Amino acid sequence: MADSIRPYSEIDYLVADRIATITLSRPDQLNAFTQVMRDELIDAFDRADSDDDVRVVVVTGRGRAFCAGADLSAGRDTFNTERRQRSGTATTIDGVPRDGGGQVSLRVAASLKPVIAAINGPAVGVGVTMTLPMDIRLAADDAKFGFVFSRRGLVMEAASSWFLPRVVGISQALEWVATGRVFDAAEALRGGLVARTYPAGELLVAAYALAREIADNTSAVAVATSRQLMWRMLGADSPWEAHRLDSRGIYVLGQAPDVAEGVSAFLEKRLPRFPMRISTDLPDLGPQWPEPPGSLT
Repeated sequence: MADSIRPYSEIDYLVADRIATITLSRPDQLNAFTQVMRDELIDAFDRADSDDDVRVVVVTGRGRAFCAGADLSAGRDTFNTERRQRSGTATTIDGVPRDGGGQVSLRVAASLKPVIAAINGPAVGVGVTMTLPMDIRLAADDAKFGFVFSRRGLVMEAASSWFLPRVVGISQALEWVATGRVFDAAEALRGGLVARTYPAGELLVAAYALAREIADNTSAVAVATSRQLMWRMLGADSPWEAHRLDSRGIYVLGQAPDVAEGVSAFLEKRLPRFPMRISTDLPDLGPQWPEPPGSLT
């Protein structure tokens, strides 16, 4: 039973059982990415973050694809922003239009809720790079992947030059990007791009089971704080920065109701009922990550 549904034109957003499902929904176009989809995805993550009843976000695609990449219906001018009208939330950075895929990736990275990608079919170009800041990627065993930018004469986008080497390592990242080839789910699994693969009919079942494990057993505040710490520490100069923030987090949360409940539930051999809420109880460990650069206009 759905708790809430919000209409969009190119995605679907549904909340049920404390799980928000974002479904890319242009099935006749293999869920190709557009400026409208960009804006709707950003809005959907804003909604999920602001809803304390949402504990986990699952992202998937409608039909036989996850996302086949950018919509190329504009032909050779698809990526020529001087010839195409800018719209929606587009802004500039260093005087040039911001990459739309990057806007989505940075919004996903800043999520306060853990994000599971359920990659049900082809994920190519921005269709795969947008998943890199998602926390766990699961895939159908017949899914296909491709960092095809070099075959289109384009640089990799969606901040993937930062995310991809951190997810799979620099050598694997460079092989996939330099060749621009499309590869199967088995190779994605071997290369560390996805955590597990499943028969297509079992993918969402597995994604929701994982989401339920998080929602039923963990503190929303603890998960949100740990998620932000791990992403932030990927850019830290040394483990001392992690030690500094860990120490503050343990000091603050150690006095908080969720820790008291978590310990009590463990000792009493019952499921915890964590009272704290992300909207009001996140500990102050410094600015949330990622922070927008000062050159945004």
